[in-house]
Order: sequence, then C-alpha cells, then structure tokens
Amino acid sequence: MTRAIGILQHAYFFQDLPGPVIEAIAAVCHPLEYQAGEVVFQEGSRGDRLYIVLTGLVQVWKNHGSPDASLLSEYGPGRLFGEMALVDRLPRSATALAMQHTELLYLDRQDFHGLVTRYPELAMSVMRSLSAIVRESNDSFVADLNHRNRELQRAYRQLEEAQQELIHHERLSSIGKMSDMILHDIRNPVAVLKGYATMLEQVADDPARVREFARRVSTEAQRLSHMAGELLDYARGEVRLDMSVVAPSAVIAAAVAYEQAYARVGGVSIETRIENDQPVVLDFDRVVRALLNLLDNARKACRAGGRIELVATRREGVTAFIISDDGEGMPPEVRARVFEPFYSRSTGGTGLGMMVVKNIVEAHGGSMEVSSEEGKGTSIIIQLPGTY
Repeated sequence: MTRAIGILQHAYFFQDLPGPVIEAIAAVCHPLEYQAGEVVFQEGSRGDRLYIVLTGLVQVWKNHGSPDASLLSEYGPGRLFGEMALVDRLPRSATALAMQHTELLYLDRQDFHGLVTRYPELAMSVMRSLSAIVRESNDSFVADLNHRNRELQRAYRQLEEAQQELIHHERLSSIGKMSDMILHDIRNPVAVLKGYATMLEQVADDPARVREFARRVSTEAQRLSHMAGELLDYARGEVRLDMSVVAPSAVIAAAVAYEQAYARVGGVSIETRIENDQPVVLDFDRVVRALLNLLDNARKACRAGGRIELVATRREGVTAFIISDDGEGMPPEVRARVFEPFYSRSTGGTGLGMMVVKNIVEAHGGSMEVSSEEGKGTSIIIQLPGTY
C-alpha cells in the first residue's frame, strides 16, 4: 500500500490531494499483472476502471489488429490511463496492451463514486485534471492541424512547380512537333509555287497561261496562309474574333470556292443547299476557315466519285452548318481522337484542323456534333447562336 500511495501522490489526477484522501484511494485500489502481449482492455468493451502503471509498459492502440492501426500513446511507471471510464459510461475508444511484464493498480468506478461522496475535493481534482487533458488535446490537435497545413502548402507548392515544369516540357515538345510538321507540310506548297514561278517565266508571252498559273500561285499561297493561321491559333491558345453580320450563303460560297478545285482533281463533287439564309453575327474569315477544314477532311475521306454536301439551315433556333460526306468514315478509336492536336490519318496536314474548328466554334459560343460510321461516311453539325 505504501508503494501505491507514493505513486498516487505523483499522479496528475491526485497530486494536489491531501494525504488522507490519497490513503483512502490507495485502500480501494486493486493489483493486477499482465504478461507481454496480453490485452488490458479491448476497443469497444465496457469501461469501468482507471488503471495506474506500477511497473512495465502499456501501449494504447486505435483499430488494433487492422491495417490502419495507430499507436496513440505509451504509459510507463507512475502513469495512469482509462481515466474517462470513471466519469462516463461509454465503451472503450481504444485497445490497451501490455508490452512487457506489467504490474497495474486499478480503481473501480463504483469505488471512485463512493470516494467522491466522502471527499468533495477529489471531484474538483478530477475536474481540473480532465480540463487539463482537454486543453492539452486541443493544443495537440491544433498543432497537428497546423503541421498538416504546412505540409499541404509545401506539397502544393511542389505540385505547382512540377506542373509548371511539365507544361514547359510539353510546350517544348509541342514546338518540336510543330517545327517538324511545318517543315513537312510547307514543302509541297513551296515546291508547287517554285514550279509555277518557273513556268511563268517560260510562258511570259501567253497572257492566258500567265493568268492560269498566277491563279494557281494565289491558291497555293492561300493554302500556306491557311496552314500558318492554324499553327498561330494553336500557339496562341485562343481565337480572336472579328465579328460582322454575314449571310450563311456567303460563308458557304467562300469556302466552296477555295475547295472546289481540289475536289474536282480528286473526282469529288461538292453540293450546297441553303435552307435558311437568315443573317448571323460571326467572324467571317474564321468560320470560312472552319468550313474549309471540314471540307478538306471530307474530300480526303472520299474516293473518286464521292459526294460532299454542305447545308445552311436552322436548328433549335440557331444557325447550323451541316457537312456530310459518303467517304470512308471513322472507326470509334479514331472518332475518340478527332480533336486531339497533331493527330491525323492523312498526309499533308498539320493535325490541328479539327481542334481549330472546335476552338472557332466554341469562341462563337456554339457547339459541334460529330457522327461517323466506318465505310459509310461522316456528318458534322456546327451550331452558331449569333442570329442577327
């Protein structure tokens, strides 16, 4: 009992109590012994005792025996645990294990209540101790929360740095791809221009031939300008619009006028139909470019004798352009990548055409629908809301 009194006098629950009260507490404490690995109490079990460590070591675990088990604390000689069981009737919130041969004292809740009735100062001592525990737990929680916040901030900064580095590398990679594609794609138009320039020198005395070759030079120059525009839009990452009031028929006529010559060479016909020509507010050059990209794709998908139809109409109260072809169509895996930059199944393009179309349409606040079936053809609907 003398040994128990010495430990109780230094326990934070009882350290300010007078000697007679300490002796009364020691008189109702009972000894227990546990071997290494034995369970003192199990999480979820009924709690009705306070334990005081005389010798040995006790660990308290949350979710003991599970993959997410957490060690909450360790208690050596002179420390007490399970104190909340004296004041509440809730199940144990953790599991206590003896880590070596351990001697304990325990104080039963019923005996404790009897002591409180006889010694009111014991109740005050317990309340002060519980208040200190709550404050310490709160301080510990706040400190842990601040530590976690600092770690999150540090991780966020590292993530931002990594993201910026990744974007930098992706831009360098894109520039490399663009450089390769530019060199590849401008080679053909430049060769054509060079050839026509040479022929112009040879037919300088034939005005008709000069006009024909000059027209072809102009067409190839427009093609180069068109490709440069696509690459510039991609590099900028945005589409700048120059809005005006335009009839859909004028947009279709401009696009077809440019593409018609290429279609004839390939034996592909382009038919147009104007179902509704209500003026619309749009960027004329941009929308013409979008239709050109779609017509160019449709022409490349068609064999000789193929047919492309370009329709201006109204759908759901907005202007719509519908481009349909009876070409080779797209399998689902190609359809899924249709707006992917630099992806192309044909030669002589930047691989940016469909992405440019999408960007132009979205810059106008519009939408696109793409439907395609392999072996039967493709239909693309552009809807633009800017009715005049």
